[in-house]
Amino acid sequence: MNNFIFILPPFLFLIIASTAALTLDNPSCPSTLAKEMIRDFNLFPQRSVNILKNQNDVLRSASVGDKKLVEKRFKFPNFVDLNGLGASVVDDLGHHAGYYQIEHSHDARMFYFFFESRGHKTDPVVIWLTGGPGCSSELALFYENGPFKIEKNSSLVWNEYGWDQASNLLFVDQPTGTGFSYSSDRRDIRHNEQGVSDDLYDFLQAFFKEHPEYAKNDFFITGESYAGHYIPAFAARVHEGNKAKQGIHINLKGFAIGNGLTDPLIQYKAYTDYALDMGIIQESDHKSINRRLPVCETAIKLCGTDGTAACMAAYLACNTIFSSIKSIAGNINHYDIRKQCEGRLCYDFSDMENLLSKKSVKDALGVGDIDFVSCSPVVYQAMIMDWMRNLEVGIPHLLEDGIKLLVYAGEYDLICNWLGNSRWVHAMEWSGQKEFVASADVPFEVDGSEAGLFKTHGPLSFLKVHDAGHMVPMDQPKAALSMLKRWTRGSLSESAAEPESVASSM
Repeated sequence: MNNFIFILPPFLFLIIASTAALTLDNPSCPSTLAKEMIRDFNLFPQRSVNILKNQNDVLRSASVGDKKLVEKRFKFPNFVDLNGLGASVVDDLGHHAGYYQIEHSHDARMFYFFFESRGHKTDPVVIWLTGGPGCSSELALFYENGPFKIEKNSSLVWNEYGWDQASNLLFVDQPTGTGFSYSSDRRDIRHNEQGVSDDLYDFLQAFFKEHPEYAKNDFFITGESYAGHYIPAFAARVHEGNKAKQGIHINLKGFAIGNGLTDPLIQYKAYTDYALDMGIIQESDHKSINRRLPVCETAIKLCGTDGTAACMAAYLACNTIFSSIKSIAGNINHYDIRKQCEGRLCYDFSDMENLLSKKSVKDALGVGDIDFVSCSPVVYQAMIMDWMRNLEVGIPHLLEDGIKLLVYAGEYDLICNWLGNSRWVHAMEWSGQKEFVASADVPFEVDGSEAGLFKTHGPLSFLKVHDAGHMVPMDQPKAALSMLKRWTRGSLSESAAEPESVASSM
C-alpha cells in the first residue's frame, strides 16, 4: 500500500493532506457527515458504537453452551392487536429475536429478528440490510417493510404491507457495533465488504442450521442505500460458498438494491444532471459544479475495487459535488426533494429509539441492558475507505449464473437517485447488456394504476418507482410489497394479487 501511495498524482496528495486540517465542525469531515445523517432522522443514540468494556450488563445468550446462535420467541409488550386476532394466534406467528456469536471475530455478537411468513412457511426467506453505513435495520422494520408500524405513543400495530406477508423475513443489525449488535473488542469493527459479507455468510450458515426447515426455500437478499455496497458483496459471498460446497447450500435466487450506492463513478457524475432535471439547480450551477468532476473521477478510478488511500481522496473530493448542490438547494430533504427539512430534522424516527430503550421491550427481546445504537458514527467512519469502491464489478458473474438482480429507486430521492442507478445498470457489461438496453420501459401497475416504470431482460430488472423518495417501502408500501411478491415469484410484469389481510392469512 505504501508503494502505491508514492505514485499517486500530486493533487490527490493535496486532498488527502487536507484531512489533517479537518475539525469536527468541518462539513467535509466524515464524523460531521455521520452526525448530520443521524440528526436528519431525529436520532440521538446514547453510544456512538456498541463496543462494551463491562459486559456484565449484557445478556450473553449467544455464549450458552457450544451454540453459535441462540434465539427466543417473543412478543412486543406494546403491540396493539387492532385486528382482534387474539393472543394465541399472535403467539403462533413465529416472531424470533436472537444473537449470533460471529465465528471469525474476537468477541462479536450479531443481533437479528426473524419473522415467519404470515402466508406460508414455504415462502422465500428474505434478508433486509439497512445502509448508513452503520444504521440499524430496525429503521426498516418499524418504518418501512416490517410486520409492524410504530405509533407516536410507541405502541405497535400491524403493517398491512409488511414483507412478512409474502416472505420469511430477517432483519440484521450489522456491521458489528450497530443496533443491538456488539463486541468487547474494537478489532471486530469492520472496514470493508469482505469483513461484512463474511460475517453475514457465517450468520446464514448458523441460521439455517438452527432452522433447517427453511434451508431449501428460495433465498433473496434485499436492502437500500449503503446496502448497495453490502448486497452485491454478500450475494457474491453466498454464491462463492455454494460453488465451493462450503457448509449448508443456500438457495440464492436473487438480490435487490433499493436506492443504493453501488458504482460511485457513474452515480456521482449523475448528481448534477438529476439536480438540473428536477429544477434544484440552474444551468450555470450545473456547469460550475461539474468542474469538480475530473478530480472526483480520477480519485474514484484509483480507489477502484480494493480500498486504497485514494478512496479517502475520492470521498473528500466527490462529496463537494453533493454538498454544493445541497448548499444551493437550501433546506431541501435530500432523501425526498418534494419535502423541506426543519432545521436538521428531515424525518422523525425518535419513536423507534424510545421504544427500544424500554426495559420491557429489551427484556422481551433478550438483550439485557445493552443500549440500542440506532446509527453509529464510528461504524460510518470505519467504512470510509470502502465508500468509493465499485461494487458493480462482481455482479455480471452472478447474472451469468442466473441469479436475479432487481435495482429499484424512488424518483424523488437525490442522494442515491434513480438516474445514477439507471445509468450504472445500463452501463454494466454482461452477455445480456445489449438486449437489456434495447428493451422498452413498461408500466408497473398496482391495482390498475401506474406505480412505476420498469424494464427487464433475463435476470436483470430496473424499476423507477413513482411518488417515492429514498425509502420506497415507507413512501409506497403497497407498491413495494407488490414488487417483492411479483419479483420473487417470477416477473414484475405479472399482475399482483391484493395482499392477504392478517386475519385471512392465519
